[in-house]
Amino acid sequence: MTTEYHDDAEDDSSSFWNKEPRPVSLSGVSRFRRWLFPALTATVILILIIVLGATNSSMSNRFWSSGQSVSNLTESLSVTQQLTRETVKDVHRLKFAVENNKDQLTSVSEALKQLAVVDSLSREVAKLKCSLERLINNGSVAAGCCPLNWELFGTSCYLFSKTPLAWHEARHWCNGHESHLVIMNTDEEWDFVIQHAMGAFYWVGLTDERTGKWEWVNQTPYVMNRRRWKPGQPDSWTHHGLGPGDEDCAHLHSDGRLNDLHCSSCCATSARDTASTAEQAPPPRRSPHDTIK
Repeated sequence: MTTEYHDDAEDDSSSFWNKEPRPVSLSGVSRFRRWLFPALTATVILILIIVLGATNSSMSNRFWSSGQSVSNLTESLSVTQQLTRETVKDVHRLKFAVENNKDQLTSVSEALKQLAVVDSLSREVAKLKCSLERLINNGSVAAGCCPLNWELFGTSCYLFSKTPLAWHEARHWCNGHESHLVIMNTDEEWDFVIQHAMGAFYWVGLTDERTGKWEWVNQTPYVMNRRRWKPGQPDSWTHHGLGPGDEDCAHLHSDGRLNDLHCSSCCATSARDTASTAEQAPPPRRSPHDTIK
């Protein structure tokens, strides 16, 4: 026999106190939310206003600075344009003056040419006068005159003979004509002699034959000046095939610079005479040589 047991269910209302949750008040949250968005919006707008104000101030300063620069450039451009206009006017005036004075300039040029001709004629007249005085005085030369074919420079007369002679022959010829091989003590004398000697070989009164040291024919010591010599000269070359001894005599090369040469070679002769008094030595004479090393 079975007996079924059944538990009697108790009333739910008796076993637990069911309490309804307390309703939350939404009025405070809603109020906070309503004020939060406008506040944030106002803050953002304020920040934008501040930023835009600062930017506007910076831009205003830049615009003002740019305006000043433009104003300065405009003034500079105006001044430049004014100067340009004045310069153009000056150029036109100068062009006009040149065109008006062209005839005068041509006249001046012609006058200068005529003066050159007159100067040349004056020199020729002076030579003729000296020649006439020499004929009248039976061959003697008056003060300030040079013998025929001699060139006057300073107070001396110079002869540039192209007759080829050895150095000693040229020296003897000069001595026989009351002159000596050319001696050059000043830059002016060097320039004068070189100007007349360019393109040929001329003996000068310079040798180291007597003492082994370079000296002038009047035994005045020569002060070495390398710029007056050809590069590498004097070299006392001994393979010249012209006999014993080295190159003891000096000559002017065709470019106007010195070179040492064997004295037996043949060169033209440059002689110097005096034009002031008969007591002074006359100009030296040089002679060109046929063969140059």
